[in-house]
Amino acid sequence: MDAIQQHMIDSYRAAQRGELPPPLPGRHDWGVVREARERRRFDAVIAGRPAHGRVWAALRSLLWRIGKAGKPGKASRSGELGESGEPGKPGKSGKPGEPGKSGESAKPGKCRPSGA
Repeated sequence: MDAIQQHMIDSYRAAQRGELPPPLPGRHDWGVVREARERRRFDAVIAGRPAHGRVWAALRSLLWRIGKAGKPGKASRSGELGESGEPGKPGKSGKPGEPGKSGESAKPGKCRPSGA
């Protein structure tokens, strides 16, 4: 029996007894999620831990460690390799606007005429 069938049976039983029908299935789901989140934060505060941001901080730390262990040499903070193929080092020039390995050109872009 799924949730809709159970709701139909409960609604019929409530009508027979003269009671209010039960709420539709799924109506209070987000409220339950909010209450669970608030409870988790409350428990964290009581235990002396940070109340929010713990999951993302742990994930960032884990990914950074994996990136550091998986690459030879020193890893950059973002874990990406620079254009030179080494972590944290830019391409040949390293200066914006100068041609490098990334295909940037030193030519200026289109400009509007000063009279427009």
